[in-house]
Amino acid sequence: MSEIDQRIRLHIGDITKLAVDAIVNAANTSLLGGGGVDGAIHRAAGPELEFECRMLNGCKVGGAKLTKGYRLPVRHIIHTVGPVWQGGDKDEAELLASCYRRSLECAAAKDCRTVAFPAISTGVYRYPKDQATQIAVGTVSAFIGQNAVPETVVFCCFDQQMAELYQQALLRLAERGPHR
Repeated sequence: MSEIDQRIRLHIGDITKLAVDAIVNAANTSLLGGGGVDGAIHRAAGPELEFECRMLNGCKVGGAKLTKGYRLPVRHIIHTVGPVWQGGDKDEAELLASCYRRSLECAAAKDCRTVAFPAISTGVYRYPKDQATQIAVGTVSAFIGQNAVPETVVFCCFDQQMAELYQQALLRLAERGPHR
């Protein structure tokens, strides 16, 4: 098992319950809450989160912005806006990879040693789950291969099916080696 394999974890459950330094929110461009993970994070964090998000003036697709964690068991929430799947020829892959890179850059800048990600863009944004997990694992692996922080990245999966897709992506990465 490589050092990178040891720094990536899978978790099945509710991302709002994880006690890590930062969780990533699969947000919309307004950053003011929505459905799915975004709505769950806003509800669990409390109304102070929406107030701080209003001060951020939104976020572009592929970008990331950081707030406090408020009522969550985290120091920070990193809000990133994933692409809506439009067939794959609208730079969706690069935009999704950018979500992971920018989020990790935010985490590193705040010395967040543990960061948890949801499966960005795979819900109402309809990104194909198998492709999204490959991008997530590849991008995170490349980042942590070149950076000491975060020390641990958790892919928080809503269900067993998503966890299996991440496991397959991790196995493919191990077979071909990191950074390829």
